[in-house]
Amino acid sequence: MKNKALLLSQQLLAMLLLLPALLLSSCTDEVETTITYTVQEPVLMLRADLKQAVKVSTPRGLQTPGKIYVKGNYLFINEVDKGIHIINNANPASPQFISFVEIPGSVDMAVKGNILYADSYIDLVALDISNPLDVKLVKRVENIFPNYGMLVHDTARIFIARYEEKTITESVESYNSRIHRNPWMFTQMDVGNRFMEFSSAGSVAGGAGKGGSMARFTITGNHLYAISLSHMQVFDVSNAAEPQPGNKINLGWGIETIFPYNDKLFIGSTTGMHIYDNSNPTSPQHLSTYAHVNSCDPVVVEGNLAWVTLRSGTACAGFTNQLDVIDVSNARSPKLLKTYPMQNPHGLGIDQSTLFLCEGQFGLKVFDIKNHLKVSESLLAHFKEHDAYDVIPLGTSLLMIGKDGLYQYDYRNVSQIKLLSKIPIASKTI
Repeated sequence: MKNKALLLSQQLLAMLLLLPALLLSSCTDEVETTITYTVQEPVLMLRADLKQAVKVSTPRGLQTPGKIYVKGNYLFINEVDKGIHIINNANPASPQFISFVEIPGSVDMAVKGNILYADSYIDLVALDISNPLDVKLVKRVENIFPNYGMLVHDTARIFIARYEEKTITESVESYNSRIHRNPWMFTQMDVGNRFMEFSSAGSVAGGAGKGGSMARFTITGNHLYAISLSHMQVFDVSNAAEPQPGNKINLGWGIETIFPYNDKLFIGSTTGMHIYDNSNPTSPQHLSTYAHVNSCDPVVVEGNLAWVTLRSGTACAGFTNQLDVIDVSNARSPKLLKTYPMQNPHGLGIDQSTLFLCEGQFGLKVFDIKNHLKVSESLLAHFKEHDAYDVIPLGTSLLMIGKDGLYQYDYRNVSQIKLLSKIPIASKTI
């Protein structure tokens, strides 16, 4: 009797499991099953097109501003993946756009003398900016940044310049056919390791300029250092117009920023701050690593103290928002002195005893840091109306870049910081 009951229950269960399939099969002629998904589709580019794409054009407004760099009276603002704005900033209260240099795949830059260096996807380009109205390409170092673009052809004639996100709704049958036709298409869930994060009128003469704390390019003496997600590429720029690739140094993964100070290089990563001895500029040597929780990590240094911001964000997969003060008097053994909670800290800059700290959508904060153990008690100003990304303090004026444009402040009197000018995001896409 028990076996018969068990058999009946098994038969009933089988019928219940089969019922949805029967119902669906009876409706296949009337209902088409669809699927909605997000994809990262590669944008391919020909090597020949990349070589011909660098050119100077008329000034244009800011659209998606990125890194900033200053050299003498000139300000350079990166337009992410598109090029660099050149601005005459002799009068910070009235900056004047001079020209726009179209550089596909440009994210970072540095200037030595009259030569501007920038990345162009997988290449480094050197540009003569002695006449900002007639910028000329003088050197291209090819295939030097392989992490910035994925080569997909044996002769490197074609490469993946970037990925564009798209949301698609289509039938399951069409989806399966699409995957079969386009093997380079993959969904957001499949991005993984295949998606690479790409995550400054007249002469400009002189030495090197100054970048912000988010910089991946920096120049010290006759050497340019360019970091990727995992390496540092050294270039000899003793002849500025002829950059020569030197050592390529493995730094580990998650490398984000580089900051030079005296004979050291301080490198921020998602897992810690690396300190390199740069007394031999052709071959920097690792001294130590200050490890922290997984988080985005720009760093600046003043005296014996390194100031590191940690922030949460999708690119860093972290949940920490804080400012760390680290004793680097012994570069081989950095020590944490103090941690201050913050809202969402990004770039930062120091001028003697004043710290300027970008809090992303929470604005710009200014601190007196004479006593590094009482920073939280020494907030001088908080400009909450800005979306602040990075800053460059210039002694009397401050450059601040954010999603809504470029701001310049007069901070000669830190108790009464004054807005000098603003270059807003252009209202119309060019």
